[in-house]
Amino acid sequence: MPEARVVIDLDVPGATISRHLYGHFAEHLGRCIYGGFYVGEDSDIPNAGGIRLDVVEALRALQIPNLRWPGGCFADEYHWKDGIGPKADRPSMVNTHWGNVEENNHFGTHEFMALCELLGAAPYVNGNVGSGTVREMSEWVEYLTREGDSPMVRQRKANGRDEPWKVPFWGIGNEAWGCGGNLRAEAYADLARRYATFLKDHGDNKLYRIAAGAADDDLAWTEALLKAVSCLGCGRDPKNIFQAISFHYYTVAGSWEHKGSATDFGLDDYYRTIQKAQGIERVIKAHSALMDAYDPERKIGLVLDEWGTWWDVEPGTNPGFLYQQNAMRDALVASLHFDVFHRHSERLVMANIAQTVNVLQAMLLTDENGALVRTPTYHVFEMNKGHHDAAVLPVHVVEGRTHDLDGTAMELVSASASVKDGRALVSLSNLDPESSLDVVLDLRGADPVEPIGRLLTASTPQTHNTAAAPDAVAPAPLMVEPESRGLRVTLPPHSFATVSLEL
Repeated sequence: MPEARVVIDLDVPGATISRHLYGHFAEHLGRCIYGGFYVGEDSDIPNAGGIRLDVVEALRALQIPNLRWPGGCFADEYHWKDGIGPKADRPSMVNTHWGNVEENNHFGTHEFMALCELLGAAPYVNGNVGSGTVREMSEWVEYLTREGDSPMVRQRKANGRDEPWKVPFWGIGNEAWGCGGNLRAEAYADLARRYATFLKDHGDNKLYRIAAGAADDDLAWTEALLKAVSCLGCGRDPKNIFQAISFHYYTVAGSWEHKGSATDFGLDDYYRTIQKAQGIERVIKAHSALMDAYDPERKIGLVLDEWGTWWDVEPGTNPGFLYQQNAMRDALVASLHFDVFHRHSERLVMANIAQTVNVLQAMLLTDENGALVRTPTYHVFEMNKGHHDAAVLPVHVVEGRTHDLDGTAMELVSASASVKDGRALVSLSNLDPESSLDVVLDLRGADPVEPIGRLLTASTPQTHNTAAAPDAVAPAPLMVEPESRGLRVTLPPHSFATVSLEL
């Protein structure tokens, strides 16, 4: 059996892995909100104010740190004042981006804040730059976060909420280069400065303003935003106008027109998917290097607020709803993303998987009959909880395995580790779809005890969970054996594992 060696320095803690790297994204898209998070107060499915309680329970088990809403592309056509007040009085709207469906606005600001409170998650509100106004977004901040007797506060109190909420994260539009306005980089950079100026801190609620950034590795877009607040080599701190710059990166193995099936794929499709997912490291490195030139003290954060796999929709479903299944392959895409996120946690401060329920690489799949399915990706998030706000540890795969794809050697072993509260957590992925792998954990700097191993795998990379087979892919115990250099585990093909150690 092939063997790999992973060297881990247990006594060299580094940057903190922000829990917000495990953030989520909920857009008014398909059945993410209506039929996913929100079923209405009259539903037979147990709910609190229309919010589906089994979804809340499942996500609380992930310790979900933040939730981005209402979009996505939808954010730049959403006018928040249509979603407050008595539900019977709220005007309907047309969701032109996703299925051209009519929405009744029954899930609005108060419902979103109630959802975040149930989840214990920090709200990340994405404002409307594309079709909105500076005043509209500024008043939304006031409505949510101010106390006293201002016009927006009086309106909030009239709608049943006396005390302000804590809303730290604010997105200044979304994909302004595309669905958010088809703007040029310099034009959006000026808008971002303007909007951010009028998004005020009220009381002790301090805003973290996130400028809408690039698609993939569009460094020109990122540089335009950096030039708007800093200068190259000038030695000054960036102007404190916005605090972070976002970017988006999706794992699309095929073309945008023919992305491929989530569950019906061959080995070549599998390898191309993993290769595309591994590309996230190149993209983060590129943005980080550019940001280091303009912001060497790393005052500005990098935010990946949309990421994940994107496949063709499931047959027979609305193509505008982006409903796809979620297989063991998707779980491995998530696991290797997190390894990369951990390595770049000095600059990368937040990430939001797209999306939480029933859309793209979802945590949960639900149906109108009350079924709830935890996907393989869900289990990766749960198994990695120990990395939240932990200190990253140096990890080196010094003897791994590779696969040649079109003349490029793909790494087939991915790993990361962290330490917190006297325990270390090691994450390991065997990306080889056909062969098992013995992994030696070469542990240095400490003598850990009581190793606890967990394993996520399946009979094939195509295996997925359904209402009829909800645990086809589910965590199981993993045997961890002592070895002269530390510990040894055996990873089946296409598998993800964690090893927890007491130091």
